[in-house]
Amino acid sequence: MRRVSAALAAALGLLALGAEAFAQAAPGTPDKVKIGYAISKTGPFTGGASITTLPVYQLWVKEVNAAGGLKIGDKRVPIEVIEYDDRSNSEEAIKAIERLAAQDKVDFILPPWGTGQNLAVGPILARLGYPHLAVTTNTNRAPELAKRWPNASFWLGLPADISVEMVALLKSLRDQGKIGPTVAMIAVSDQFGIELSTAARDAFAKAGFKLAYDKSYPAGTQDMQPMLKDAMATSPDVFVSFSYPPDTLAVTDAAKVLSFNPKVFFTGVGTAFPLFKQRFGGNADGVMGIGGWNADSALLKDYLERHKAGVGREPDRWANPITFASLQALQQAIERVGLDRAAVIKELQNGSFDTIIGKVKLDGGLLKDVWAVGQWQNGEFYGIAPTKKDGARAAIVPKPAWGP
Repeated sequence: MRRVSAALAAALGLLALGAEAFAQAAPGTPDKVKIGYAISKTGPFTGGASITTLPVYQLWVKEVNAAGGLKIGDKRVPIEVIEYDDRSNSEEAIKAIERLAAQDKVDFILPPWGTGQNLAVGPILARLGYPHLAVTTNTNRAPELAKRWPNASFWLGLPADISVEMVALLKSLRDQGKIGPTVAMIAVSDQFGIELSTAARDAFAKAGFKLAYDKSYPAGTQDMQPMLKDAMATSPDVFVSFSYPPDTLAVTDAAKVLSFNPKVFFTGVGTAFPLFKQRFGGNADGVMGIGGWNADSALLKDYLERHKAGVGREPDRWANPITFASLQALQQAIERVGLDRAAVIKELQNGSFDTIIGKVKLDGGLLKDVWAVGQWQNGEFYGIAPTKKDGARAAIVPKPAWGP
């Protein structure tokens, strides 16, 4: 009799909870979606990860959970985050990814920051069958890798495309009589710098520019003045630095100290970071760099305010909004097909998604409609190339002189 009463009480309790609660308790329906990632919270990659990637993950999760969670079937399911520090080390990143899959059994894994880290974990994510949003990967091997890893997608364009678009912009400026043909170029001597400078070198030659100074430097170089003095001695119309964020700041500092002020001053990555504007104030105006965004877009204006409110600072104007857009695509893919990772991968590769950067559709695993060159103008980093891209601003040339 007690067993019958207990069973009856349990049944009545379920009825009292209503149909929605019963559905949540039904077998096979999750009560949370576990999403994990390994990110550089210590080590040399911390600066890029803490500006471009980690705050975007946090903002996205916060906004999704505030809305009740991901819509799985007819219910909302909150996200639970599992986070590891990869310590800016590829071996640690690999170990963390394997731990997330094998021990934590997460439903989805978000990517680490940077080209090297993403290339290191790429084979693991492919073997495990997780979607790999390799957003901050910038390599000319992306088309090949997208075929090798059909779970992966690449969102920043190719280094060759960035260099070609930059040179096309400079050729247009030269044809208008705004700059001359002389270029000085430096590049960090790792894959990022090598790929960008190699593509730029070829594009400069084809466009009839004179590369008067061409120098690579080891990652971690702190004193940029010797190189800039040598570059300055060639009296270039254009200075190009394919540099990482700390180097970008150091190069700009050195140029200001030396009063090295060519008509075009291009640095990056890191030029699009809000830190650059904070560091140089009005002296940022006229500086060009990799990236950019359509600052007049209502969607991006709204995102800017949400990011400032949620994170406490402005986003960068290149990989940050693209990273958020990739998460919006992931969310829409999950909400269309559920938690089946293979189905989500297929939807990401074939579907169209509404995002803060507009309608997104991958082409062979690549997002191709991206900004290559931006420029600080009156406190905003506007996209200026490709020049035909929606929202492109005209370049300000010559760059204003350095102020105090």
